[in-house]
This record gives sequence, structure tokens and C-alpha cells, in this order.
Amino acid sequence: MTTKPARTDEAGEASMTLIEHLIELRSRIIKAGIGVLIGMVVGFIAVWPQGPIKLIDILILTFAPVNERFAPIQSVGTTEQFTSYMKVALLVGVILAMPVIVYQLLAFIIPGLTASEKRLIFRALPFVTFFFLAGIAFGWFVTTPVAIRFLIGFSDSPLIQTQPTLSDFLETVSMLLLINGIVFELPIIIYVLAYLNVTTAKQLAGYRRYALVIVVIIAAFITPTGDPVNLILLALPMYLLYEVGIILARFVPHQTQTRRV
Repeated sequence: MTTKPARTDEAGEASMTLIEHLIELRSRIIKAGIGVLIGMVVGFIAVWPQGPIKLIDILILTFAPVNERFAPIQSVGTTEQFTSYMKVALLVGVILAMPVIVYQLLAFIIPGLTASEKRLIFRALPFVTFFFLAGIAFGWFVTTPVAIRFLIGFSDSPLIQTQPTLSDFLETVSMLLLINGIVFELPIIIYVLAYLNVTTAKQLAGYRRYALVIVVIIAAFITPTGDPVNLILLALPMYLLYEVGIILARFVPHQTQTRRV
């Protein structure tokens, strides 16, 4: 009596391996989601109108133009206030949970990396958080105030009363801050790519002209408002961060350059 080769068992084993990976991915997503929910609780306390922080009031007083004749922001929808507050609370949750999100993502990828790559990623994790928060701070003090003043004060016609809706104002401010945080991750991304021997500092320096064009295109694509002032405010720091990435790439250990990708 003949027996068939154990292809079915091998396929079943491979299938189980894929299922196990999917289960692990689901577990990582759930853990990251729990981190966001916990951060969102803190964000809800921060935006609560009767709370101790009143983050929405801070955002309005910081970025919205103050007019003595009327309130700077209006709410025209029945659910607009609640949904707008919850969106900001969610954004705060994502910002606070960013270390957890990055860690869970790396924990899913790390099993396929070498020991030296694992050490690099864990060393880079605090810098990922630092650069993200630095981008938020840059957006808070530099990019967002200039952008909002330009957009709201674009026309000084006495026939136009500038009074943005709450949802539109908070969405614009939130997107500008979040984009700045993401853009500031560029030096870390470049360093990791150089460490993995995907590129080198010399190559990056030779691509400066092309990088400038690409940066302008990306800035135009991700600018939430589409105006030239916001484009410049995003493109300029992006290119400067590209230069910072080149500097960091020069500090990549030479022995890693021989690694095969």
C-alpha cells in the first residue's frame, strides 16, 4: 500500500504559520488600539469643557483671530461640538500612544531582523518619539500660527466676516500639527535606511536637487489647505530635515555597509 508525500502536512504547517502571523498582527493592533484608547481618555479629560485643562479653548485662543465684535469660532451643527471635541481627544490619544504604536509595529517586524538591527531599532525608539514631539512643537509655535493667520486674514474686505466653524478650525489645526510630527521623523528614517545599506550619505548628498523637487511635491500633496504659504512652511523644514538625515547617515558604523539587503 503506497502513501502520498506529506505535501498536505507541509501546506497545513505553512498555513498555520500564516495564521499565527495574522493572530500576532491582530494582537499587536489590539494592544496599539488599547494604548490609543488610554491616551484618548487623557485627551477627553484635556478637552472636556468643564475640565481643568480645556484644550479646545487653548487652541482657539492660541490660533484663532480674536475679534471684539463676535466669537472667533462658530458652531452651526447640532453634533458639531461633541464630534469636534472627540476628534481632538482621539488625536491626543494617538500622540500619547505613539511610543506604544511604534513599539507594537516593531515587535511584529523584529523577529525577521538580525540582533544588530534589533538593537538599532530599540535605540532609535526614544528618538522616534522625540522627533515626533519636536514636530508637534514646531507646528504649534511656527507652522500653524502663520498658516492660520494667512488663511483667515487672506481677505481684509469689510464685506467678509471671518468666523470659521468649530469642526473646520479644529480639523485644520489638528492636521497641521500631526503632519509636522510625521515630517520630523524623516532624519530617523534616513538613518535607518543608511544603516540597512539601502542608501549612503554620499548618495543622499548627490541627490540634493532631486530631493528638493520631491520635497516640494510631497509638501504640496500633504498640505491640508493647499495654499502656498503652508506649502513653503512644510517644504522648508522637510528639506532641512533631509540635510539632518544626511548628517546622521555619516555616523552609520562602517561595518554595516557590507550587509546584504
